[in-house]
Amino acid sequence: MAPTTLDLLQGTLDLLVLKTLSWGPAHGYAIARWTQQLTGDAFRLGQGSLYPALYRLEERGWIESEWRLSDTNRRTKVYRLTAVGRAQLKAETAAWTQFVEAMGKILRTTSQPA
Repeated sequence: MAPTTLDLLQGTLDLLVLKTLSWGPAHGYAIARWTQQLTGDAFRLGQGSLYPALYRLEERGWIESEWRLSDTNRRTKVYRLTAVGRAQLKAETAAWTQFVEAMGKILRTTSQPA
């Protein structure tokens, strides 16, 4: 039986949030919705994991937040990437690219090692 959603590897959530915010400031719900839509529902970011990640990234100085009024005149916390966060996104993207390439080599291999 195939899973309906994918479990995220440790550290993936941080990368997803940083990448989402690289497109511009967003509130938590918009981050979750964008990720879910882009992945065809493969990644669903729940509040129990997303908001602790946002707080953690803010503590590290990778993102900043401010309260704003939404289109419906509700107060919402909007997050944006910092310069340090952009550098972290670049480093994590490079590491994940290397990981994916290495995993791809393993998955494409059709023979056993000697």
